[in-house]
Amino acid sequence: MSKKTPIPTCAICPVEVPERICRQEEGKAPGNCPSTRSPEIIKETLEILKDPQVMEAVRQASIQEGEGYGDRDKGYANIRPIKPRIQETIEFAQKMKFKRICLIFCIGMRKEAEIIHQIFRTNGFETISVMCKAGAISKEEIGLLREQQIDPENFEAMCNPILQALTANHHESDMNVLFGLCVGHDALFLRYAKAFNTVLASKDRLLAHNPLAAIYQYDSYYRYLKNPI
Repeated sequence: MSKKTPIPTCAICPVEVPERICRQEEGKAPGNCPSTRSPEIIKETLEILKDPQVMEAVRQASIQEGEGYGDRDKGYANIRPIKPRIQETIEFAQKMKFKRICLIFCIGMRKEAEIIHQIFRTNGFETISVMCKAGAISKEEIGLLREQQIDPENFEAMCNPILQALTANHHESDMNVLFGLCVGHDALFLRYAKAFNTVLASKDRLLAHNPLAAIYQYDSYYRYLKNPI
């Protein structure tokens, strides 16, 4: 990769959405646009797409994206969402002909995980589920002091995303579904898991697992985020 490739900042692109090159063939692009200034990365992407399994996943993901909207025949301005994420997760797995799904979940969301486990089974998937505390390894084993635990008075098992990943790998999961893992634990799981991975829900203890609530209230209750944390 060339060291001269500029760092992309798509999130703050100065070009209006309808005029961007990623939205139309003859569109405009800033000087650091990855669509125009990263030819080596684009070439590498196309090489990866030559893998039949990767190509099929990319193709089915795009099909699933389109099927998530209704009224497409009425034009882009009139499309509307018609499917929840749990349904799209199932449909994508079916499109990919996956047989075995591994649900990777947090103990704090065990009731919801039981429902999700059953939904997967109802739809014909062999379902594995591995909770975050599996392995029952004390937090003291990783150097935590009792006062750093959630409950300093009692034994506390560490969250073990690496064990979760290795368990999913061992049982040859076709797709892993992350559900409510903590920040950091999800990153570790994704680093060590071998199968396709998707996220059904992200952990947000304060906001009922809806991290975007803080973003939507950036100019009001969460305006403190405008300052360094």
